[in-house]
Amino acid sequence: MSVLEMKVPSPGESITEVEIATWLVKDGDYVEKDQPIAEVDSDKATLELPAEQSGIITLKAEEGDVVQVGQVVCLIDMDAAKPEGAAPAAEAPKQEEAPKAAEPVKQEAPKPAAPVAAPQTYATGAPSPAAKKILDEKGMDAGQVSGTGRDGRITKTDAELAAVPALGGSPLTATGSRSTTTTKLSVLRRKIAQRLVSVKNETAMLTTFNEVDMSEIFRLRKQYKEEFAQKHGVGLGFMSFFTKAVTRALAMYPDVNASIDGDFKVNYDFCDISIAVSGPKGLMVPVLRNAENMSFSAVEANIKDLATKVRDGKITVDEMTGGTFTITNGGTFGSMLSTPIINPPQSAILGMHNIIQRPVAVDGQVVIRPMMYVAMSYDHRIIDGKESVGFLVAVKEGIDNPVEILMGGDERKGLGL
Repeated sequence: MSVLEMKVPSPGESITEVEIATWLVKDGDYVEKDQPIAEVDSDKATLELPAEQSGIITLKAEEGDVVQVGQVVCLIDMDAAKPEGAAPAAEAPKQEEAPKAAEPVKQEAPKPAAPVAAPQTYATGAPSPAAKKILDEKGMDAGQVSGTGRDGRITKTDAELAAVPALGGSPLTATGSRSTTTTKLSVLRRKIAQRLVSVKNETAMLTTFNEVDMSEIFRLRKQYKEEFAQKHGVGLGFMSFFTKAVTRALAMYPDVNASIDGDFKVNYDFCDISIAVSGPKGLMVPVLRNAENMSFSAVEANIKDLATKVRDGKITVDEMTGGTFTITNGGTFGSMLSTPIINPPQSAILGMHNIIQRPVAVDGQVVIRPMMYVAMSYDHRIIDGKESVGFLVAVKEGIDNPVEILMGGDERKGLGL
C-alpha cells in the first residue's frame, strides 16, 4: 500500500509552527490532488494546505492544534480507488428509522405526574429554598422579585438574575439572554495582539492631526473616472493620491521613513508602503514595493491585486513582509477620527478617515467642502514634533492641490492619459 505522509510546509522565513485553523475535509474522505484540505494560521497569514496526491485521507491533527513545520498532519492512501456515488444506500436507513421514531412518542403520553410532584414545599409567589438563600445574601425581599416558575414562584434562576435596587429605586430584573461563548484566538490574532501591546510598551508613540480638502480629488475622479478605467483597467480611487502624497513627503522627511535597530537608526532609500486591508482573518498589511516609482494606475492595480488576495486568503508571507511606512483607512468603516497604532518595526503610520461635507473658510468666505481628518502616529524616539507636523503638512499639500504637487501641473499626463 502506498501511503503519503503530508507534512506542514514552511510558510516563510522565521516561521517554525502553525495552527490548524480548519479542516476542509473529514477523516476518510477521498481527496483529489491539489484540492484544499485545510487552512493553517501562522503568525503572519492564513494559508491553504493543498493535497499533494489523490486518495483516502487520514487526519493526524485536530483543529486548534499547533504543529511544527515539517510535522506530519495527515496520511493519504494513494492506492485507494475513488468511491462511487452511494445515494441509494444513504436512503435506506431513513425507511427503517420511521417506525422506530413513532414508538417513543406513544410512551411519553402518561407524564402528567412529574409537574404535579414539583415544588409543593412553598406557596405561590414564594421563593424556593435555594432562591431564598440567594435573596438573603443579596439583602433582597421576595416581594422585589418577579417569579417565573409555576404560579409565579421564585426560582433559583430568578434570584440569581435579580438586580439589587440602587438607592431605593425599583428593582431591575434581567430578562434577556445572558449566555456567553468562548473561542480560542487564532495564532494570527494572538500575534497581532502581542505586537500591538509591544508597540505601546516599547515605543514613544505620539499622534498629530490635520485635515485635508478632497475637492480637487473629487473633481479629478469625476472628470477622468471612465477614461482612466478604460485605459488602465482599474478604477481611480483615493489610495493612489494618498500613496503618491506619502512617498513625496517621505522624500522630504527621510527620518519618517526609518526604523530603530537597537542603538542604531536605519534609513531606507526606498518607500515600501504597507496598505492595511481588512480580511476574514483580521487586518493584513500587504506591501507596495518601491511605491515611489509607481504611477497612479500602478498603485491602483497593485492595491486591487493585494486586497483581492487578502480577502480570498491567497496572500503570501513574502507579500506582507517588510514595509517602511503604513497607510490605513478607517474611513471605509465610518471612522471620523482615530489614533492609528504604529506597525513595527516601522516608525510612523498615516490614518485616513471618512469624508464629510463641512463648512470651511476659504478666502474669507464660508463654503461647503468635502473634508477629511488625517492622523499620523509616530515614534518620538527618532521623529521629532517638527518633522511629524511637517510631514503631515506635506501630505496635506499633495491632497489639497494634487495637480500642481503630485502631477507637475499636467493632470492628464499625471494620470497617464
